[in-house]
Amino acid sequence: MSTRDAVAALKRLGLTNYQARVFVALQKLGTGTAQDVSDVSEVPRSQVYGAADDLVERGLVELTESSPKRYRPVSLAAAREQLTNRLERERERAFENLAELRTATPDRPDDGSVSTLRGRQPIDDRIADLIGSAKSTVVFTAPSKRSLTESIETALREQATQGVAVTVVTAEDAIRERFAERPVRVIVMGEDNPADFAGRALMIDEGTVLLSVATDDDAVDEEAMWTAGSSIGRILAQFMQSGIESGTNHNA
Repeated sequence: MSTRDAVAALKRLGLTNYQARVFVALQKLGTGTAQDVSDVSEVPRSQVYGAADDLVERGLVELTESSPKRYRPVSLAAAREQLTNRLERERERAFENLAELRTATPDRPDDGSVSTLRGRQPIDDRIADLIGSAKSTVVFTAPSKRSLTESIETALREQATQGVAVTVVTAEDAIRERFAERPVRVIVMGEDNPADFAGRALMIDEGTVLLSVATDDDAVDEEAMWTAGSSIGRILAQFMQSGIESGTNHNA
């Protein structure tokens, strides 16, 4: 990793530009004065003092009260723990504040709008949430075992035991085995079936639909759209139902 990459990574962990450059310089030096750090980091010496003192406050650097002052970085293990703990505290503080500010608006808009999601975890959460809202029907297309997370499986099981008609469509027999003792209908499509598993799909009560596909983006591996109470949702639901019936008849 280059110096630039190391500085950029530390900035993402919450350090300022000068703090990151000073900390990286101290890794190279082992120990040094403000002038030493300035020479290596190209941070003005007058700015090194403030950045180094901030790093001392963060528990990332040791200060030796000599003349002139000398600075020494803590071990990488200690630095990792300090930064991780600080991020954890800031994360908890941020979400506590957000929880207080969040309004009590419904999480499922039924105004006919279309929403998009990016990232596997948010999509997993939305699928499980939508399944939990079902009143009569759930149809979930799971191309592979990885498509069926523990939270989604739990939501499907709970709805099935509550009398909701739950159907899982898949290409893997292993998924049928996971629901062997539960009132969940599992349709396993054969290799010669015309059904095309482009991604995950969910239909709730023939009016709410979620469709997802994998992406080529390393940062976001899946993206999805979903809609409730809209014309497009009802149309997509009919296409899904028709495709399932066609696939079932083809397998018969």
